[in-house]
Amino acid sequence: MLKAVDFFCGGGGMSLGLKMAGIKILAGIDNNPLVRETFCANHDNSEFILEDITKFSPESLSTKLSLSRGDPNLILVGCSPCQYWSLLNSDKKKSKKTAFLLNYFQLFIEYFQPGFILIENVPGLIKRNESPINQFKYSISSIGYHIKDGVLNCNDFNVPQNRKRYVLLASKAGSISFPKPAHSKKKTLRDTIGDDTIFSKIPAGHKDESEKFHSTTSLSALNLKRLKATPKDGGNRLAWKNDPELQLNAYRGKDNTFRDVYARTWWDRPAPTITTKYTSYSNGRFGHPEQDRALSVREGAALQSFPDSFKIQCKTMSSAAQIIGNAVPPEFAKALGQSIGRSLSGLNK
Repeated sequence: MLKAVDFFCGGGGMSLGLKMAGIKILAGIDNNPLVRETFCANHDNSEFILEDITKFSPESLSTKLSLSRGDPNLILVGCSPCQYWSLLNSDKKKSKKTAFLLNYFQLFIEYFQPGFILIENVPGLIKRNESPINQFKYSISSIGYHIKDGVLNCNDFNVPQNRKRYVLLASKAGSISFPKPAHSKKKTLRDTIGDDTIFSKIPAGHKDESEKFHSTTSLSALNLKRLKATPKDGGNRLAWKNDPELQLNAYRGKDNTFRDVYARTWWDRPAPTITTKYTSYSNGRFGHPEQDRALSVREGAALQSFPDSFKIQCKTMSSAAQIIGNAVPPEFAKALGQSIGRSLSGLNK
């Protein structure tokens, strides 16, 4: 049976998807104590290891989990923090300290030489000159790994969201392939959050105390006026660009700059990329297509393909949005896990 250790596991989106693909999750490793409760609530048969891998040795992991070196059924998963490699024009100073964690993950690969390796990250990881990915690929190929890597869109794999991601799959025993895109119709917002018997109509600032976490951020009086003036189902800030009260100074005469901020999503299209700011109307196209509010925590989770049963264990909306926005969509992870499973089946024939 395939088994995995999920490095940089966060709340467990990758782990959940791999589990859906029939892979046993031995443990998730993360240095953020705020994700522990969510990971453990959804992976009660897996261990959560609170460690910084820059200070955690492969030998310590081997002892803790009784791992063998060269295990052909072991997958090591490394979805390291991606903010530094994002192509978005954001301040990279804070994220630089996590930019090269792939180098530390490489030490675990070289020590354990597992049957399979799985990496998921932003496409910017292969587009920035200082990226460690080329050195990583050279290192693992030199010890016998067969590599398949490239950029995939999660929307092709039952995720109702346009979310392009760099993926690397590697096998010690032979060639490996990417999963084939799903043949079914691509999922949209309406398919996912359009049923108001499941996602009840709520106002901005609604607090849901249940585990569902169908909560929304509050809006200032001015932002509420802006949202009400934005056409439903895909409208944007250009609808009120000539209103002296509603127009923002930063965007006067800049109609083609950041057109997705202060905008509504579309019912019959996939969602835009769900970021850690998806509960904020002013940080992207995160306005509800019809109601005068931003997306709720649970709606974002659904658009990331988390099932209703997934428990979000956080005290604040910002923490919850970070866990959901940073996650690998489980349906995407499932497709990647199934691809590894097919590769193993082919090798064992």
